Amino acid sequence: MTDFQKTRALFHMPDGVIYLDGNSLGPLPLSATERVRALMVDQWGEMLIRGWNQGGWMATPRRIGDRVGRLIGAPEGTVVMGDTLSIKVYQALASALQLAEERDPARRVILSDSGNFPSDLYMAEGLIKSLDRGYVLKLVDPLAVEEAIDETVAVTMLTEVDYRTGRLHDMKALTKKAHAAGAFTIWDLAHSAGAIPVDLLGADADFAVGCTYKYLNGGPGAPAFIYVAPRHADQARPALSGWLGHEKPFAFDLSYRPGEGIDRMRVGTPPILALAALDAALDAWDDVDMADVREKSIALCDLFIAEVEARCPSLTLASPRDGRSRGSQVSFLHDEGYAIMQALIARGVIGDFRAPNAIRFGFTPLYIDERDVVSAVDILAEIMDQRLWDRPEFKQRGVVT
Repeated sequence: MTDFQKTRALFHMPDGVIYLDGNSLGPLPLSATERVRALMVDQWGEMLIRGWNQGGWMATPRRIGDRVGRLIGAPEGTVVMGDTLSIKVYQALASALQLAEERDPARRVILSDSGNFPSDLYMAEGLIKSLDRGYVLKLVDPLAVEEAIDETVAVTMLTEVDYRTGRLHDMKALTKKAHAAGAFTIWDLAHSAGAIPVDLLGADADFAVGCTYKYLNGGPGAPAFIYVAPRHADQARPALSGWLGHEKPFAFDLSYRPGEGIDRMRVGTPPILALAALDAALDAWDDVDMADVREKSIALCDLFIAEVEARCPSLTLASPRDGRSRGSQVSFLHDEGYAIMQALIARGVIGDFRAPNAIRFGFTPLYIDERDVVSAVDILAEIMDQRLWDRPEFKQRGVVT
C-alpha cells in the first residue's frame, strides 16, 4: 500500500497554496535542489569535460529512460530521454510514416482527433508539408476515432488523455483496431505518465512519447521521452539524424548511420542538469504502486466533482463523470473561466485555464489529499457566490494561461 503521507513530504509547497496544477507543472521535489547542486559542484565543477565519462553523463538518457519506462509499461532499453515533446512527436510520426509506407505505399491518412494537443497537430502539419507526398491529417471528434480507423489510415496519432477535458482513450482497444486495419499507432502520454497506469507493451503500442514536467515533476522544460516497440527498434528511421543518434558519434563520420535500437532516437547533446532534476523527482516513485495512485486519483476527482456541482451550480462539468473514463484531471466550463481561475489563484488555489472557457484542475495523490479538495471548493464556492471574479485585474490576460 502506497504511503501518500510519505510522498507528500517529498515536495516543496509554498505556504497557503493548494496546488491543483500538477497536470501542467509538477512542484519541486525537495531532493532535486541538492541533486542538481551536487552535479554542478562535484561533477561539472571538478570533472569538467571528464564528466561525460567519469560522471556517466553519456549513459544518462538511457538510464533515466528505463526509470520512466517502468511507469509506462515499457521494457528495459525501449525508452530514451532528450529534447522536447514536440521533437519526439515529430520523430515518432516520421518513423511511423516510413514504416507504413514500406508496408502499403497507398496509405496517406494520419488520423488524430480534435481533442489532441495543438503542438502535436502542428508538428504533423509541418512534417506533411516538408514531405510533400500527399499525406493528409484527418481530425475527427474524440468519440469518432474508432469508427474512423480504416484501410486508408497509415498512422493514428492520439493523446491518451485529452488535455482539456481529461477524457481517456482506450489505448489497448484503439491500438488493436488500428493494427487490424494495417495502421501504426503513436500515443502521446503527456497527461498519462505518472497519472494513470500505462502498459505500452501490453497494449502493443508501436510508438509513444511524453513529457516529464507534469505528473513526473521533472521541472520546467524537463526533457521528453520516446518509446519504440522492440519489433521496430532497428527498422525505424529517426528522421532527425543527430550526431548522438549515430552508430558511433565520436567517429565523426561525414555521413549518418543510425545507432542500434532506441539509441537512434537520440538527437543532440543531452541536458544533463535537467536530467539530474528529473532523476531526483523519479525517486518519489520508487515505493509507489500505480494502482494505488489511480484509485486515490479517481476518489479525489469524484469528491471534487460532487462538491463543485453541489455548491457551484453555474459551473458545467466538461470531464467524463465516470472516473474510469478520465485521467487525473477535471475541467469545468464557464464563460468567465479565465477570471474565475485568476480569482482562485489570488486566493492560493492554483489550477489553470484552457481556451475558450475551461477551468482545469489536476489531482496528484503524491501531494494532494481530501482536505485540499474540500478547502479548494470552499474558496471556489465563495468566489462564485460573491462574484469575486468580476474584477478588472482578473480579466487581464497573461501570456501563459
